Amino acid sequence: MKLNLMCDSLLEVVRACMRADNLAEQAEFFSFGTNDLTQATFSFSREDAENKFLPMYNQSGILQDNPFEVLDVKGVKRLMQSAVKWGRHTRPDMKVGICGEHGRHPASIRFCHKIGLTYVTCSGPRIPIARQAAAQAAITEGEKMNDKAA
Repeated sequence: MKLNLMCDSLLEVVRACMRADNLAEQAEFFSFGTNDLTQATFSFSREDAENKFLPMYNQSGILQDNPFEVLDVKGVKRLMQSAVKWGRHTRPDMKVGICGEHGRHPASIRFCHKIGLTYVTCSGPRIPIARQAAAQAAITEGEKMNDKAA
């Protein structure tokens, strides 16, 4: 029996994302722990935020969405995008994905497709929604490419 060992890096904190180029020297794939990365980026816990002030932030427009349901556009997404770019600069064939609740939300899946993530994980009951969102993202990208070629 041949055992294939793969070295991975779970990117759950800001520093790991900022050091993605260095981590890619050893890691064969990255997986963003989006719930923990969201907590680290915002510097508040999900439990505290959702039970106390997050609804007020959403209602007043401070935040567009609950960042624990939809990847945050202005912070977490940009951090992920940079980490993917830096990691693939070091290791061009780097496989990159997300694990966590964000893997079930169509807008988050579309973003993951846009920045070239290799995979998205989600719980079993969410797989049909995730597959549909991934297919729609691929179709939309194909349509955009066809428009440019025409």
